[in-house]
Amino acid sequence: MAEESKTGAMQVDIELVRQLATVLDDTQLTEIEVEDGERRVRVARTMTAAPAAPMQYAQPAPILAAPAAAAAAPVEIVAAPQPAANAVKSPMVGTAYLKPNPEAKTFVTVGQQVAAGDTLLIIEAMKVMNPIHAPTAGTVKAILVENGQPVEFDQPLVVVE
Repeated sequence: MAEESKTGAMQVDIELVRQLATVLDDTQLTEIEVEDGERRVRVARTMTAAPAAPMQYAQPAPILAAPAAAAAAPVEIVAAPQPAANAVKSPMVGTAYLKPNPEAKTFVTVGQQVAAGDTLLIIEAMKVMNPIHAPTAGTVKAILVENGQPVEFDQPLVVVE
């Protein structure tokens, strides 16, 4: 990662920075940070938004000053679904996969019984496949992500009751 030399100058692991930048590109994230003891590397990029169709908000947004043309455009407000309290959440940032490979069937389906420790899905982070296991036995009530979808830390993935 990054470390200080005897002169006090920081030595940066360029390959790690390139790998993190690739993760940003692959997942469409704007920043990523990794930490190893006292060493920490953060890679971020700024996104410039091109004019687009009217935005649809999951929750009401605060009123912001906007050009008159944009203010006249209709905006649809949709209530955000509240994830179940017992949803299995992502332990990391990465890409969620519901199948072990593109030709295989999904790990689980809605209504399926699972045992504690069964694989629900995998999250790819920095080219490492990380299985996400059921914390308890139960029935899969909902799958909250799609195959190949980027996920954030602590994002609800699957509801098992």
